Parts: sequence; structure tokens; C-alpha cells
Amino acid sequence: MTETNWLFKFFKIMVKIKNHDVQSINLSTTKENAFNFIADPANLPRWTGAFKEADDKSALLITPKGELKIGLETKTDKDLGIIDWYMTMPDGSVGVAYSRVNIGPDGNAIYSFVLVAPPVPLEEVEGTLAAQTEQLKEELIKLESILSA
Repeated sequence: MTETNWLFKFFKIMVKIKNHDVQSINLSTTKENAFNFIADPANLPRWTGAFKEADDKSALLITPKGELKIGLETKTDKDLGIIDWYMTMPDGSVGVAYSRVNIGPDGNAIYSFVLVAPPVPLEEVEGTLAAQTEQLKEELIKLESILSA
């Protein structure tokens, strides 16, 4: 191993790569309406760019490399406003997305979303997460426009 390669690997380990992003949006609807819409996996294609199809067991994702069939489990708790997705990739790795719907001070819903880096090699995490962060911003705006209609 060359000195440059060793040094690169050392700094890669020492530098903490951001492995998540948290975003939220005020929704012009009640907590109940927001929760019911978001918790239904069949609605994912309506407000996300990654899902072409989704149901309570599986989903078809649109990726830069083509379509990808995955396992999908949605775990919810209506009282707490929790909506979490567990996505099982064809290789068995699991990606997660955590979200919550709360009541804001104006009585409308606040939706928060924790985007976790996908199960990709470490060297791809930063670029992949950055792209997904930008996509999530657009998706939350689309969600607000759907729920405020």
C-alpha cells in the first residue's frame, strides 16, 4: 500500500461523513388527514420521485440504473404520528426512512422526515445522500400541494 493510499484510508475513517438528513414542512391539513395519506404506501408514487408503485408488501423503485423491485414494510403508530418505512433490497440489505406527523401551534400538521443514507458502499454515501436530500425537499413541497388541495 502506498503512503498516499494509506493516508487516504486513514482520513476517510477519521472524517465523519454525514449519514442522515432531517427535513420538515408545515402542512395545510390536520394531523389525521396527513397521517392517513402519508401512511398509505399506495400514495408514495403520488408524492415521491423514487416510487413507481407501492403496496403494503413491496414497491417498484425508479433508480438511476433502472427499476428495482424491493420489499416494503410500513410501521405506523397513529397516536404518536409515526410512519416508518423499511425497504429490503434484492441483496438483503435494508434501507430505512423515519417520519412523524405532529400537530403544529396553528392546529395543522407538521411533517418531519429523517432521511438515512441508503445501504451503499461508504464512498457512495455522501453523494447519494446529497442527491436524495435535494429530492426530499421537492417531494415535501409536492406533498404539501397535494394535501392542501
